[in-house]
Amino acid sequence: MHPAKVVREQVKQLTDLPNIGKAMAGDLQRLGISTPQQLHGRDPYALYLALCELTGERQDPCVLDVFIAITRFVNGEDAAPWWYYTAERKARYQLK
Repeated sequence: MHPAKVVREQVKQLTDLPNIGKAMAGDLQRLGISTPQQLHGRDPYALYLALCELTGERQDPCVLDVFIAITRFVNGEDAAPWWYYTAERKARYQLK
């Protein structure tokens, strides 16, 4: 869902989260996450590495940006577009 349309109190399913559509919801489900609440306290970097391992290939680094966006949102930050976290990812994780 587009971050500007997210209403925290109405987030019930994965596709209600900012930046999450059907494909990303599917990736989260592959990781064993079926509800937004299951993201509480999760490390977005660990989620990214787990998805890479599960699929056997390096995922697009923007997937990590999305994971940062949704874990931050679930933990109380405002909804933000995934690209808001690109600079952080590049600085911390060195993925370009």
